[in-house]
Amino acid sequence: MEYRVLGRTGVRISPICLGTDNFADPTPEDEATRILNRALDEGLNLLDTGDVYADGEGEKIIGRALKANGRRHDVIIATKVDHGKRRPGFSLDDPSTFGPNDHGHTRLNVIRACESSLRRLQTDYIDLYQVHRYSPDIPLDETLSALNDLVRQGKVRYVGCSTHPAWVVQEAIMVSELKGYARYISEQPPYNLLDRRIENELVPMCQANGVGIITWAPMAMDVLAGRYAKAGEYPEGSRAKLRGGFYADRVSNRGIEVGIEFTRIAKEAGLAPAQLAVLWCKDQPGITAPLIGPRTEKHLEDLLPVKDMTLDDATRAACDALVPPGSAVANFHNTAGWMKMRIP
Repeated sequence: MEYRVLGRTGVRISPICLGTDNFADPTPEDEATRILNRALDEGLNLLDTGDVYADGEGEKIIGRALKANGRRHDVIIATKVDHGKRRPGFSLDDPSTFGPNDHGHTRLNVIRACESSLRRLQTDYIDLYQVHRYSPDIPLDETLSALNDLVRQGKVRYVGCSTHPAWVVQEAIMVSELKGYARYISEQPPYNLLDRRIENELVPMCQANGVGIITWAPMAMDVLAGRYAKAGEYPEGSRAKLRGGFYADRVSNRGIEVGIEFTRIAKEAGLAPAQLAVLWCKDQPGITAPLIGPRTEKHLEDLLPVKDMTLDDATRAACDALVPPGSAVANFHNTAGWMKMRIP
């Protein structure tokens, strides 16, 4: 397996990385731990989580697993500070403490959220601390200054962002350069064959500035695995069925039509559709690594071979014919208020 350099850091990460959004929601802890250990055994060395995943339980599972296996220093832990207000009934350790300042990317909340993540992860430092979504009401200088202090204190090694518009990432880089703050080394956007809009501005901007791109949803919530027959009809165990809301909104009729054609291309290439979806994303220009988020051990085993595969030109061209570069047939930016283009 060939490791890839993350941005300008010199840090090398596996060409596919482990996303843990399913940990505890719905994957039980014992299976989640086996998934984590198996991924590490196979050389996947970046674990991605977030403070809101399973109401903080995702971080706790990772912390307990790494403490038990003694492999904390073998992995790069990437977690996030979320920007959103807490949902009714939402709990992160102690819901009774939540007030008007317990969200967003203010200095107050960024530092407090980092310290809470450190406790849940049972670690002294976070390798990559990411700003989750964009907070347009909070000056970038406020957020970047707080992140810089966390780096200087040794609580965070690197900082990045997730699901930000290209111009905000560029502005953040310029503010950091001007004031001597730690720079964003990575951006984590949604990216798959059904939603290729990051190719228009974000990818070339990141390439020009040495920013790594770690992507989420490479399988388009299994639409590219051929699991859906019709929008509004969700198979058991799917995220659209389990979580509904904006997850379900990402499943479009046109996306399903493309998914059906995509399964045919995968079969001709001798691959499972899920494998081709991840492989396509992994080998696109400018992409450092996609996150895979297996719900079961079998899902992980099915995807592990992709780390050693290479996408051939004929298959790439067939995929481009389905959804042309820079376009979209499903909306995976539907939690990003800044994205004005909507997919019917």
